[in-house]
Amino acid sequence: MLNREILDTFVQLLDEAKAGGDREPTAMNLATADAAGRISSRIVLLKGVDERGFRFFTNYQSDKGEQLEAHPQVALNFHWKGVRDGIQVRVEGLARKLVAEESDAYFTTRPRGSQIGAWASLQSQNLPDRDTFDQRVARYEQEFEGRDVPRPPHWGGFVVEPDMVEFWYGAEFRLHERVRWSRHGQTWTQRMLYP
Repeated sequence: MLNREILDTFVQLLDEAKAGGDREPTAMNLATADAAGRISSRIVLLKGVDERGFRFFTNYQSDKGEQLEAHPQVALNFHWKGVRDGIQVRVEGLARKLVAEESDAYFTTRPRGSQIGAWASLQSQNLPDRDTFDQRVARYEQEFEGRDVPRPPHWGGFVVEPDMVEFWYGAEFRLHERVRWSRHGQTWTQRMLYP
């Protein structure tokens, strides 16, 4: 569980990024490892944050989903270059699947095209040509024509439950400020680090 100070600081910085015109303020780098320890990273979108942690959604059968299943320890990184003199927020912790009801609730808020895409995309699998994907999209558009699109069973959310959160504040001459929070059990401690 995030403590109130960490959560409030993160939300304030995210709000600054949104107000400052960042084109995608919820973009975050998600780093995962497979069962052999090989690291992968990609940009995903933050879809919520609260005391439990940081939420995002994906195809459970994608490379990312399989890596999260094999090795749930992950790292996130937010970078808002236009906020103050540049801000980074680093997060490390465990990714846990959200309950189906939470994934269902979020899925209903997605645009219909994105809902269809969740059915049509065999994420991370080989695609012989674009026409094959377009045919799959058309197939699911027809299948769900005139009715709500249900959430696919292979698609849903994760929450990253942090055990480390670091706020990095950029400064001139690389004299940055770093504030690291570490969780031990249910207790969070704060310390500063040299830049």
